[in-house]
Amino acid sequence: MPDPSPSPIRVLVVDDHPILREGVAAILEDRADMVLVGEARDGVEAIVRFRELLPDVTLMDLQMPGMGGVEAIKAIRAEHASARIVVLTTYDGDAQAVRALKAGATGYLLKSSLRTEMLDAIHAVHQGRRYLHRNIADEIAMHIVDDALSDREVAVLQLVAVGKANKQIAWELGISEETVKGHLKAIFAKLDVSDRTHAVTVAARRGIIEL
Repeated sequence: MPDPSPSPIRVLVVDDHPILREGVAAILEDRADMVLVGEARDGVEAIVRFRELLPDVTLMDLQMPGMGGVEAIKAIRAEHASARIVVLTTYDGDAQAVRALKAGATGYLLKSSLRTEMLDAIHAVHQGRRYLHRNIADEIAMHIVDDALSDREVAVLQLVAVGKANKQIAWELGISEETVKGHLKAIFAKLDVSDRTHAVTVAARRGIIEL
């Protein structure tokens, strides 16, 4: 007797934008090898739906109201170590991607990716492999030997990004202005920039800070 057809890959999609969820549903609708089993609008709902459905692959947005994608990935992987989660995001920064991968994501795709790439990613992670969009892989490789910003340096730069002067930053973080200047000097060196504006631009692009 011939072997029965393999069961379709069961997919959960998590995104706060209905249009994105509808788009994924449309892509999977006519496929015999995949089926959309559920949807969620944020990280908290994603955890609940994952427990209920135990999907084979989860497509997860990062930026969502309430609990975001990274926190949801950590929570799901803490309960289900074998969970296979593909990040689907508009953000191509290496720092953002590294955070998601460290949290337990097994794939990372941009929402601008072609339909075929999403299907390839679902197949790859279902088979136990990683899948990274090429741009993301290149960005990670480019910065892998860079010194990472410390948590305090990120906090300083986040305040610079909203227009705070050194004196205000010092007051908010409970440090001296000289310490703020020292942090900025280290930030400029690590990001290979020469001024505050460029530092904010580079850090935002790479996903180190959020604007």
